[in-house]
Amino acid sequence: MDIRKGAKYPAGSLSNFTPYVFEVDGVPCNSMEGFLQSLKFSNVDMQKYICTLVGSKAKLSGNKKVWKRKQQLYWKGIVYERSSEDYQILLDRAFNCLNKNTKFSNTLSATNKANLTHSLGKKNKRDTVLTQQELCSRLMLLREYGEL
Repeated sequence: MDIRKGAKYPAGSLSNFTPYVFEVDGVPCNSMEGFLQSLKFSNVDMQKYICTLVGSKAKLSGNKKVWKRKQQLYWKGIVYERSSEDYQILLDRAFNCLNKNTKFSNTLSATNKANLTHSLGKKNKRDTVLTQQELCSRLMLLREYGEL
């Protein structure tokens, strides 16, 4: 089942662009895309604002941010190396928070035991804040165990 914006339910509703309200470390988020794009901003107030964005507006907010050269991302004043275990723990925490949204968790459950893919996503960690594998493996683990 290929997760992407515009796909039939439930795959389309698992896109990072889909509006789901959740909170990470006390910061309200309106979509996973908003959270992910916020990680490109070192300014905490700007991060909080980006977390409120949904869909293409969230995606566009981070498009011009130059993070790839240093491979550094940010959350609440902490610098995360993209390739670090600490960054993976942050992603786990965010997805656990997202999964507390009943609408999201019910949508994820509706995929049953389907293999989840994300053909539009990138594969190389150096090119994206969330790879195909990082997204899909987290979703399948959440579906199976309820938390990461």
